[in-house]
Amino acid sequence: ASQDAARVADRARAAQRAVDRLRAALAGAEHLRREAVPVVRMADLAAASGGDNTKSLTLATYVLARRFEDVVAAANARLTAMSAGRFELVRSEEKEAVRARRTGLAMKVVDHHIEAERDPRTLSGGETFYVSLCLALGLADVVTAEAGGTDLGTLFVDEGFGTLDAETLEVVLAELGRLREGGRVVGVVSHVEALKQSIAERVEVRRLPRGGSTLTVRA
Repeated sequence: ASQDAARVADRARAAQRAVDRLRAALAGAEHLRREAVPVVRMADLAAASGGDNTKSLTLATYVLARRFEDVVAAANARLTAMSAGRFELVRSEEKEAVRARRTGLAMKVVDHHIEAERDPRTLSGGETFYVSLCLALGLADVVTAEAGGTDLGTLFVDEGFGTLDAETLEVVLAELGRLREGGRVVGVVSHVEALKQSIAERVEVRRLPRGGSTLTVRA
């Protein structure tokens, strides 16, 4: 029993020494952490990566949000015509996703038929298509205006036309026609048969019965 007691006492003393070393290490780490705080804040500021503010915005996101307002304004100039005055885009201060902490680049759609803001995810497939198209065109307009006159002269639109009703399809094609008249080259990738009636110059790709495909240029 005496030997067992001695062994237990030795273990207790070793454990106490380990606890003392752990407490000393924690105190040292806390001291280093306090010293590092201003350095980390300065590094985040220099790298424009810190989000230490009420909206958790980095400097880069803040700058993008300001430029995004210009893109939204340019997109709205086209969206008004395409939606017959129904839709308008506005930048939102809400979180961009449920689990996201940061804000600044989210967007809402104002539906003037009901005079209320809608989540873009509530738009139909066709509405989503031409809203996205307007945003892409708005971005191209802003880049052209601010890139020293650099002209984004070629635009490719890949699919999405199948989600449009006949009336909206006509409006979208009219907008693309105005782009062509303004000197831009507009390429459309689609399987919609109605587009053939409005696009005279095209490349048709058709599957062959035994596999493979054939390519035909129409002009």
